Amino acid sequence: MIQKLHAHSNQLHYKTIIKTCSKGIIVFFLSLFLVQCTSVKKHNAKIDKEISVKQLHKDVDFTYRKLQKLQPQLYQYISKTALEAKFDSLKTSITKPLTSYAFFTKLSPVVASIGQGHTFTYPNMKRFTKKESKLLKKQDGPFSQFEFEIFDNKLYVVNNESDLKAIKVGDELTQINNEPVQPLIEEFKNWITSDGYNTTFKDKFIGQRLGTFYTFKNQYQDSIAFEFNYENSYWVKRKAKDSATHTIKTTKEKLTKIQKDSISKVNKHLSKLGYNKLTKKYHRDLSFTAKDSCTAIMKIKSFTVGNYHGFYKESFETLKQTGTQNLIIDLRYNFGGRLNEIEELYSYLAADSTYTFSRPSQVAGKTSMFQMDYFKGSKPLLFSVKALVSPIVYGYLFFRTNKKDDGNYYITSSKEKKAKENKFTGNVYVLINGGSFSASSILSTKLKANKRAVFVGEETGGDYNGTVAGFMPKITLPNSKVKVRLGLMYVNAVEKTEVIGHGIYPDVAISPTIDDRVKDNDPEMNYILETIKAKTTAEITE
Repeated sequence: MIQKLHAHSNQLHYKTIIKTCSKGIIVFFLSLFLVQCTSVKKHNAKIDKEISVKQLHKDVDFTYRKLQKLQPQLYQYISKTALEAKFDSLKTSITKPLTSYAFFTKLSPVVASIGQGHTFTYPNMKRFTKKESKLLKKQDGPFSQFEFEIFDNKLYVVNNESDLKAIKVGDELTQINNEPVQPLIEEFKNWITSDGYNTTFKDKFIGQRLGTFYTFKNQYQDSIAFEFNYENSYWVKRKAKDSATHTIKTTKEKLTKIQKDSISKVNKHLSKLGYNKLTKKYHRDLSFTAKDSCTAIMKIKSFTVGNYHGFYKESFETLKQTGTQNLIIDLRYNFGGRLNEIEELYSYLAADSTYTFSRPSQVAGKTSMFQMDYFKGSKPLLFSVKALVSPIVYGYLFFRTNKKDDGNYYITSSKEKKAKENKFTGNVYVLINGGSFSASSILSTKLKANKRAVFVGEETGGDYNGTVAGFMPKITLPNSKVKVRLGLMYVNAVEKTEVIGHGIYPDVAISPTIDDRVKDNDPEMNYILETIKAKTTAEITE
């Protein structure tokens, strides 16, 4: 009897503990939720408050000090005297308190004058709760329902995925919420730069990122009035994203081994193609122009997503098996991505059996790489693992960074590499435009310098000789909360050109028009296909 009472007492004790713990957990998460909501409200309440002149002057000085301390090649395209004069002039122009956004509009052109395309200024944006953020991810905003391009300083629709089918490809967007578009474009151009003195990048970047820049100025909006062709106006509202997704997830239901293998196989295949679940688009694709497999087209929209090793391995094995003679690589509007990926791709295209892809990357100082945002975006478990190995990572960076005879610091990582055994030896054509930036330009430099490809299109947005990128932390200014992204590494091309501050020029210059978009005509691609056809015909007749 005593044992039964004791057991019963223990059960009651355990139940009490469980209830107490459950209440504690509920209170904990409720507290977190309330703290987050309060934090979001406090942040958003300060967005439009004016900041004192003294504090803004401190932010100007803070920005310049960080650039001097962390960014290599700071004076590559602008002299130290000229840049200092711009920062001094900025401080002089701030004579009264400003909002964070007003300060951003003054600071961003000064940062852009450095001429490094990866160095970028972000305004202080409103924050959202987790619930609001989750909802936004499930929706397409007004701008993301369209694709735009700029031709002759005018903005045109080149793709419409909204429910408003009256809006056609070729329609000119003339006003946004009753504000003329052309002055907006000029304003946005002041906030950004290309590498050096290039003139093709800005139009391409703004056309592709129009919604981002408009949101910088006006914050997030649920609906926007678009006027087209100076006459037709439409309210474009947020809409739910297409629920269809190609990525297959496992469910709580028990799956057979065959089902699991099938899901794994599909997801691995999608990863190779660089499938993006948010945009529902593929970043890599290989196709053939005809049944004879004589010419293949490899479209690469970015070097950022998925298992590129598998894609390139399978693609070049296919090219070898089919005896493909011509490969067209489309890098238009490829704004860059992973350096490892372009090195992998080049290993299948290299002219020689061995090569060095790049020189050691220049950095600003012995410890500047410590600012690389090592823990950024890490979830608790990954954060813990990174924390454990961080002494090794930072130690490696410290000892691999050394001062050379020219007085600059370099992180030595360049090595001689071997080309792939099944590398492609046929004719290579590369399509480029002002949207071919960063990693796309670095790859193009290597192919161009080694005469491995014929380039068709427009000058790339990235510099031929290299670019300041690599790790790119965002520095938050203490008072305005404006952010400045800067590059920590000067990715230094082995091959150089005497033309300073420009991209890779095409061997055949072709610029499409809005009429080409309306007619679904691709003049750059057509030129290459016609050239291949003429060359093949000539070889046959010989």
